[in-house]
Amino acid sequence: MHTTRRALAALAAALLAWPLHAAELPRATAEEVGMARLERIDAFFQAEVAAKRLPGAVVMIARDGRVVHHEAYGLRDAATGAPMGKDSIFRIYSMTKPVTAVAVLMLMEEGRLRLSDPLSRHLPAFAKPRVLVDGAEVPASREPTILDLLRHTSGMTYGVFGNTPVDQLMRAAGLNDSAMKHRLTDMQVAEAMAKLPLLHHPGTQWQYGRSTDILLAVVEAVSGLRGDAFFQQRIFAPLGMLDTHFNLPPEKLNRMAEAAADPATGQTVRLTDVQQPRLFLGGGEGLLSTATDYMRFAQMLAQGGSLDGVRILSRKAVSLLAADHMGPEIARGPGYLPGPGHGFGLTVSVRTHEGQVATPGSVGEFAWGGYAGTQFWIDPQERLVPVMMIQAPLQSRQVRAAFRALVYQAIED
Repeated sequence: MHTTRRALAALAAALLAWPLHAAELPRATAEEVGMARLERIDAFFQAEVAAKRLPGAVVMIARDGRVVHHEAYGLRDAATGAPMGKDSIFRIYSMTKPVTAVAVLMLMEEGRLRLSDPLSRHLPAFAKPRVLVDGAEVPASREPTILDLLRHTSGMTYGVFGNTPVDQLMRAAGLNDSAMKHRLTDMQVAEAMAKLPLLHHPGTQWQYGRSTDILLAVVEAVSGLRGDAFFQQRIFAPLGMLDTHFNLPPEKLNRMAEAAADPATGQTVRLTDVQQPRLFLGGGEGLLSTATDYMRFAQMLAQGGSLDGVRILSRKAVSLLAADHMGPEIARGPGYLPGPGHGFGLTVSVRTHEGQVATPGSVGEFAWGGYAGTQFWIDPQERLVPVMMIQAPLQSRQVRAAFRALVYQAIED
């Protein structure tokens, strides 16, 4: 009860301190930052909208810390015909993960946790983990660490991408259904996960799962603030991210971007119902944001941890986040989402090769995306930060690849 009161008080203080207007990011013409042919990006998205493959999109591109392209296309809501606006709000799903990683690194830099800490140091329910091997639970070779959770080597899964016995146990426990978001807190989800066996021994295999959700419970345990209060007080307010929320204020619901029916099948695409308040915030999936807000977050990372004179992380912490943490002892199975030519950092993919990849990019770039098709990446070599927002999960793969090619073809020098 006292923790809840402290969290509510901190949230109220953060809201009172919230700036009414964020400072705009500097802008530049294409020529000023060595880019051209940006009209091809407009033509592509206009064609996708006209063909009804996408209801709409918002894209934003910055180079050398200056915005060179920011456009909205199509419809925010195909059902009502409402046009897309540059301030439209999107479900960013797994693009929540890098924000949670930044919160963890902030606590590391304050000496309140270490990435080598066993998870049970902060969440005691995770002591003595077990792994399910050939139908029998055996003691794990070691506990998952905070680092394991950041790089998806904790052994935890989501329960939705496979049908292993562990996936089945997660589904039976109600840990991946939509109702969970409205009946369990982040701490309660962590406690329920702690009762289940792991899919792999910690540190042995990359496995996409609820690791980052558990990290938000760690943030709460270490800081004494619920995740939404911590994010607002320590990240969103300082960075001027005015429209990023776990639960959208009612007055902003009319800016929410929605999916359209799948153009191939006509079936309705189901996304999170933002009109129902979340109890489980979801450090790996729960945020809603705009292209402008996420660009501010990404620019903070691109600029070594600070934006507009406000430092969130040290330069070395950002370097740690963007480093490849996949050693040769870690298996990369068929579910390894970064794919060939990529390692993995702290919740982000890290490009390690110019080749082995079917899309252009640079060694050292780091990136991630969200289930509904949102995408961002930071390319230090090219001084480049693109952000794309769509709500079309079935079209995400081809649209992401096309957007990446269109961005890189625009670079002149």
